[in-house]
Amino acid sequence: MSRDEVFEFFRRLAEDNPSPETELEFGNTYQLLVAVVLSAQATDVGVNKATRALFGEVKTPAQMIALGEEGLKQHIKTIGLFNAKARNVIALSEKLVAEHGGEVPTDRDALVGLPGVGRKTANVVMNCAFGDETFAVDTHVFRVSNRTGLAKGKTPEQVEAKLEKRVPQPFRRHAHHWLILHGRYTCKARLPECWRCPVNDLCGYRHKVLEKPVGKGNRASAPSLL
Repeated sequence: MSRDEVFEFFRRLAEDNPSPETELEFGNTYQLLVAVVLSAQATDVGVNKATRALFGEVKTPAQMIALGEEGLKQHIKTIGLFNAKARNVIALSEKLVAEHGGEVPTDRDALVGLPGVGRKTANVVMNCAFGDETFAVDTHVFRVSNRTGLAKGKTPEQVEAKLEKRVPQPFRRHAHHWLILHGRYTCKARLPECWRCPVNDLCGYRHKVLEKPVGKGNRASAPSLL
């Protein structure tokens, strides 16, 4: 995509959804951090179902520590990898209390230093909680960026670096949300719904599906994800 095409790409996504937000449910920054950690290899819908009761009971790292690992597991046992995630959430809560006064740090390096927190999780928290112009590259962002030609890369880090260079103002603050939502609901992995995509004329995907498949039995998969 050219620079003008990138601008138009985001202009259209912004016009369709001016104020995109994460679909994870949370009441404060600590709960956001926990929800993002739990969302790895899980759906936001599944995480929200598990955390509604949890977040009614737990609002601070100290309260999470008091709940304990076994108590946390009972809340999140429907989420994939819940054993490892429970260990990480308790460990990161202990580190927040011991080293950060119970507060979620605003610095990426400090966030990544927490158990279970990688660069993507840190970027989500920095963007959603603190308003930083970060680009969290999950599977949806990775797929859409490569498939459309917006920001090609073989790794999430390469895609993030390309997005950092290519996404213009005034779209940088919400760019990763637009890409996530576009990948989740339109530019789907198995069969991208190009026939209703607002940016399909800007997209460089070679296998566009420009006609909606007819009938349940016609569920052809896309020839390539990228």
